[in-house]
Amino acid sequence: MSSFGLDRLFRPASVAVVGASDRPGSLGRAVMANLAAGGFAGRIVAVNPKHATVSGAACLRRLADIGEAVDLVVVCTPPTAVPAVIADAAAARAGAAVILTAGLSRGPGSQSEAIAKAAKAHGLRLLGPNAFGLLAPPAGLNVSFSAGPCLEGDLALVSQSGAVAAALVGWGTKRALGFSAVVSLGDALDVDVADCLDHFAGDGRTRAILLYVEAITDAGKFMSAARAAARVKPVVVVKGGRHVEGARAAATHTGALAGADGVYDAAFRRAGLLRVLDLDQLFVAAEALGRGQFDRGDRLGILTNGGGIGVLAIDRHLDARGEVAAISSRTLLALDQLLPSTWSRSNPVDVIGDADAARFAGALDALLRDEQVDAVVALDVPTALASSEATARAVIATIAAARERSAPPKPVLASWLGAGEEINRLFAEARVPHFDTESDAVAAFGYLTRHRRAQAALQATPASAVLPDAPATTAAIACVRAAVAAGRAWLDPIEASRLLKAFGVPIVKSVTAATPDEAAAAARQILRSVDAVVLKIRSRVIVHKSDVGGVRLGLETPAAVARAAADMLARVRAARPDAEDADFLLQPMVRRPGARELIAGLSDDPTFGPVILFGRGGVGVEIYRDTAVGLPPLDRTLAGDLIDQTDVGRTLAAYRDVAAADRAGVEGVLIALGELASACPEIRSIDLNPLLADEAGVLAVDARVAIAAGGASRLVIRPYPSGWMRSLKTKSGAAYDVRPLRAEDEELVSRFLAAVEPNDLRLRFFAPVRHLEHGFLTQLVHLDYARAIAFVALDAAGEASGVVSLHCNGDRTDGEFAILVRSNLKGRGLGWALMGLVLDWAKAEGVATVRGEVLRENAEMSAMCRELGFEALTEKDGASTIFSLNVSQECERGRATSIA
Repeated sequence: MSSFGLDRLFRPASVAVVGASDRPGSLGRAVMANLAAGGFAGRIVAVNPKHATVSGAACLRRLADIGEAVDLVVVCTPPTAVPAVIADAAAARAGAAVILTAGLSRGPGSQSEAIAKAAKAHGLRLLGPNAFGLLAPPAGLNVSFSAGPCLEGDLALVSQSGAVAAALVGWGTKRALGFSAVVSLGDALDVDVADCLDHFAGDGRTRAILLYVEAITDAGKFMSAARAAARVKPVVVVKGGRHVEGARAAATHTGALAGADGVYDAAFRRAGLLRVLDLDQLFVAAEALGRGQFDRGDRLGILTNGGGIGVLAIDRHLDARGEVAAISSRTLLALDQLLPSTWSRSNPVDVIGDADAARFAGALDALLRDEQVDAVVALDVPTALASSEATARAVIATIAAARERSAPPKPVLASWLGAGEEINRLFAEARVPHFDTESDAVAAFGYLTRHRRAQAALQATPASAVLPDAPATTAAIACVRAAVAAGRAWLDPIEASRLLKAFGVPIVKSVTAATPDEAAAAARQILRSVDAVVLKIRSRVIVHKSDVGGVRLGLETPAAVARAAADMLARVRAARPDAEDADFLLQPMVRRPGARELIAGLSDDPTFGPVILFGRGGVGVEIYRDTAVGLPPLDRTLAGDLIDQTDVGRTLAAYRDVAAADRAGVEGVLIALGELASACPEIRSIDLNPLLADEAGVLAVDARVAIAAGGASRLVIRPYPSGWMRSLKTKSGAAYDVRPLRAEDEELVSRFLAAVEPNDLRLRFFAPVRHLEHGFLTQLVHLDYARAIAFVALDAAGEASGVVSLHCNGDRTDGEFAILVRSNLKGRGLGWALMGLVLDWAKAEGVATVRGEVLRENAEMSAMCRELGFEALTEKDGASTIFSLNVSQECERGRATSIA
C-alpha cells in the first residue's frame, strides 16, 4: 500500500493504548510512560477491560467506548486478543495500529492472517506485530518500549530489528544526534521498508534515512521505493546476515559466484543507497550525513597537531583508494608564515604538537581557501601545551566563517582524540561531524564521496545501445520455449549459439558430429580455414565438460580428431554411464594470445530475480572470485560500472605492449544478457566462459544456457516498455512515431526544450526555465517505469515534437500528468493524442486517478482537460487549478484518428 495512510501513523492527533496498565514490567505501562515523557500533545486514551484507571486517568473497556475515530491504536495485549483488537480498530475507523505483541501464529488460518485481512479490508495500516515500536520526536510520539528518550532531529531510522533500533536511539542521545522518526518493523505484515522509504522521501522533517535490513521480501517494491528516495536524500543501509547464502545447488559458475550478499550489494548500489558493513560504520555514516555535509570532490586534506596520527589517517585514506590533495604553492606560502619552520610542508599538514588554538584554526582556514582541497579532516591530539577545548572552539568559528563565504561549504570532519562531553557538545551544536578516531573521520569522508558518486550514477546519461533484431530474437525465444515444452533443462550448444547470436553476442561457430568418423569429416571442413580445431563432448547430463575430460584443444588433422573422439567417448562413458546421448561438438581453435579471459553470465536469485555477472574467467574462475554482479536491465553506463568493479576490468585498457581490448564489445555482451533476461523468463542461467576480449573484438568460446518453465518477467527493475511504441496520426493528419522516453534521450529533450518558447516553458514548469542543466534534464528522462512513463512524439527527422508524462505514487493509485508540445505545433491535435495515449497507459497499469495542476492563465490546457472529461477541483492559491479524472470510467478523449 506504500505510503497511503502513514500520516496518521507518524503524526497522529489521538492515540489509544489497548492493554494499557500500571503493572510494573508490562508493555502497557512502558508505552503509557513513554507517551507521557515524550510530550505528546494529542488525546491519549487507555483501553483495558481489567482496569478502571491507568496512570491516574479513566480507562475504557474497549475501543468502541471512545465514541470517535482515533488515528493510532497501540496494541499491547496477549496474542490471543490481538485479532479482536484489530477488528475493533478497523470497525472504529482508526487510521493505523502499532502491534508490539510478539508470538502471533503465522500461516493459513493464523492470527497474523486474520489481522492482516481485517486491516486491509478497512484501510487500517499495521506496524508489526513483534515490533519494538515507533518514535516520532517532532510529534512528541513515543509508542515503544525504549528505555530512554529520543532526541528530535532530521534522521529517520527504519529497522527490521528492535535491538538495533534501541541501540541507535541510545547512541543518538549520547552524541546529541536526533531523529525525525525511529521505526521498528517487527514482522512487517503491512508496513515494510519500502513504505517507510516512500513516506520519509517526502517528509520535510527528514534529511537522511538510515536502514537496518535483514531480508527483503518484495524486491520490486523495495527497489522502486529505494531509487525514488535516494534521488532526493541520502539513504544509508546496513544489512545483517552478509555471509548467509541460500542453500541451493549451483549448477553453473555464475550461480556459484553470484552469492546472496553480492546480489543485495548490487541492488543497493543500483538504487543509489550507501551501504555500510556494521553498526559502527552506520553510526559513522549517520554522523557525516546527519550534520549537513556536502561533498564537493575527492581531494582530501588532513590537518593535525600530531604527525603520527596524520600518517595513520593518510594510510587509511589511501587504503580506501582515496585521493590526497596536493596543497597549492599559494597555500604553502601562507602556511610557511603561520607555522614553525619544522612543519611538514605536505599533506597531512602537521601544525606541531605545541600549536595553540589560533595556529590550528589559521591552518584550517588556509586549507579551506585552497581550491585544490575539497575537504578537510581535522585531528587533535590532547597535550599539556594547548587546550583541546579552546582549539575546538577556534576551529568551529573558522568553519562558521567558511560556511558564510562558500555555498556549498567544504566539508570539515573532526576527531578530537579522547574528547569529553563538552567537546562533543560543541561540535554537535555547530553541526560539525565529530568522531572518536582518525580512522572513522577518514571513513566518513569516504561515505560522503560514495554518496556523491551514487547520485551521479543515478543521473548518468548512457550512450545509445544497438537493439537486437526483433525477428531473430522472436525465433530464438520460440526455440527456447519449445525446449522447455519438451521437458529439457538445458539448451544444446547449437541452440544456445543461435539464441546468443540473435541477441548480438558474438560466439564461435560450432558443428555437431554423432561418431568419431563424423567428427573427422567435420574437422576436415573446418581445417580448410584454420590450423586446428577444438573437440568437445556434448550431452544434456554433462554440464562442466572439462570435469570428465570432455575438451581437447589444438587438434590439427582429421585423424587426430578421430582418435581423440574415440578416446573421449570411452572416458566419458566410464565416468558418466548416464550420458547415453553423448556426441561431439567441433569448433575452430581460437588463437588470441593477448585476449583477456572473462566470464559473463546470468543467474536467477530467489529474491531479486535475474542478475548479471561479470569477471575474470577461465577454468580457475571460482578460485579467482574476481567478479561483480548487477541487476538488469543494463545500459552502457551501468555495464561499464559493472566492469569497473572488478580487477580484470582494468586489464581491458592498454598496458605495456598489450593493446586495449574492445571494452564497448564487452559492455554490449552485458547489455545483451539483460535483454535476454527481460525477453525470455524461461532462461534460468547463462554461462559465457571463457569470453575472450582483445583489440579484435569479443568472442564467447563456450556457452551454457539453463532453462525452466517461465511466466511473467521476474526483473525487479521494470525494463524499457517497448510494447508501448506507436505510430500516431493526429486529427490534422500529421504523423509521428511515439515511444517511451529513456535515459539516453537527454540531448533529444534538451533540443526540444530549446525550441519551445519561454512562456510555454513557464506554463509547463510553473517557473521560468533559463538553463537546461544536466540535473534538470535527468529528472525528465530518468524514469522508473514501475511508477512513471513519458512518451515522446518524433517527427520525420527524429526530433521531438511533444512530450507527455505521468508520475504515480508508490502504490500507483494516483498519477500526475504533465504535457508540453512544441510552440509552433500547438492547436494541431498532438497534445490531445498524447494525452489519450498516456491515459491508455494509466488504465492498463491500473492507475485509478490521473491529476494535473494547470495555471489559470493556461486557458488552452484547461479547456482540453475539461473536454477530456477531467473534473476541476480546488484551486491552488488562486493561481492554478487541479484537474482530476477517474480513468476507469469511459470518457471522450478527442484522441488521434489512429494509433497503431
